[in-house]
Amino acid sequence: MGLLTIGTFAKASRLSPKALRLYDELGLLTPARVDPVTGYRLYDPEQLDRARLVAWLRRLGMPLARIQHVCALEAGPAAREVRAFWAQVEADTAARRDLASFLIGHLSWKDPAMSPTTKPLGLRYAALSDTGLVRESNQDTAYAGSRLLAVADGFGSKGAPASAAAVDTLKRLETDGIPAGDLLNLLEDAVEQAELAVNGIAGPASPPEEAGTTLTAMLWTGSQLALVHIGDSRIHLLRDGELFQITHDHTMVQSMVDEGRLSPEEAASHPQRSLLIRALGRGADGTPDMRLHDARQGDRYLLCSDGLSTVVPTEEIHRALREIDEPEQAVRELVALANGSGGPDNVSCVVADVVELRR
Repeated sequence: MGLLTIGTFAKASRLSPKALRLYDELGLLTPARVDPVTGYRLYDPEQLDRARLVAWLRRLGMPLARIQHVCALEAGPAAREVRAFWAQVEADTAARRDLASFLIGHLSWKDPAMSPTTKPLGLRYAALSDTGLVRESNQDTAYAGSRLLAVADGFGSKGAPASAAAVDTLKRLETDGIPAGDLLNLLEDAVEQAELAVNGIAGPASPPEEAGTTLTAMLWTGSQLALVHIGDSRIHLLRDGELFQITHDHTMVQSMVDEGRLSPEEAASHPQRSLLIRALGRGADGTPDMRLHDARQGDRYLLCSDGLSTVVPTEEIHRALREIDEPEQAVRELVALANGSGGPDNVSCVVADVVELRR
C-alpha cells in the first residue's frame, strides 16, 4: 500500500486534518513525506497505530506533552504511564466530587425545608497526646472541644509550635454563631490563616522543611460535622459497630497505591510511607479535603496522628473503640496500644461521641 493522503489518513485514524497539522507542528505525528511543491502531507499506513493511540489518549483528556512522552515508550511502560495518568484523573474527580457533596450538604443545610427537625445532638469527647517511647519531644497537637476536634502532626525543627499554631487558628471557629451560609468560606479562610501561622513560625528565610504540619479537624455545626483534612493524620467513623476510614492520606506512597504501583501491603512497609504530598508549611501544597458528614446519635469519631495508625492494627483500634464506652478511657487505651507496639512516634488521639443533648 502506498502513502495515504491527509484526508484518507484522517478518516482512518479518527483525527481531523486540522489536528494532524497541529501534531505535525509539535513533532508528535510527523508525516512520512511532504510534497515539496504543494506542501501536501502524506502518511505511511504503518503510522496508523500511533495516530489511533494519540486519538484515544486525547479522548482521555491527556495533555499533548504527556501524549508525546507516552508515544515514545515501549508498550509496558506506556501502559503504566496511562494507568498513572488515569489514577490522577480519578483523584481529581474524587476531589471535585467531595466538593460537590460538601456544597449539596451545605446548601441543603441552609434550606429551611431540608433542615433536620430531630432531637438536638452534641458531642462527648476526649483528647490525648503522648511523646511515645522513642522521640525526645512531642510535635503533635490534639484538641477536643464542644465544637472543634483537631489533630495536627508537626515536622521539622519547629514542628511542635507549627502544629500548635495550626490548631489554635481553628479554635477561632469554636463559636455558637456561625451562620450556615458562611461555613464553607469560614473553613477556607481558617485553613489559609493556619497556613500563614505555620509559615510565620518558620520565618521568611527558613528552609521549607524547618516547620510544617498536617491538619485534620472536624467542626460541629449542631447536626453535621464539617471535615478539613491535609496530610496523613486520619479520621475514622465507628457507626453501627463498623469502622470506616473517612479521610485519604496525602502521601507519596498512597498516591502510588492509587495509581496501582504499590499494593496496600507493600505501602505499609515502604521506607517513604511518611513522605507527604500535602501539608501546611512553606512551599507545600496546603489544599484541604473538605466535606460535610451528617451526624447520627451513637456515632463515634476517632481523629489520630500516624503515630497510632502506622503501628496499631486496624482490628485493635476497632476493638478499643467498640468496647470502651468513655472517650477518656478510649484515648488512653489507644495511646497505650501505640506505646505497647514500641511507641516509635508521637501519638495523638481524639475520640468524640455523638449524643443526645439533655433539654
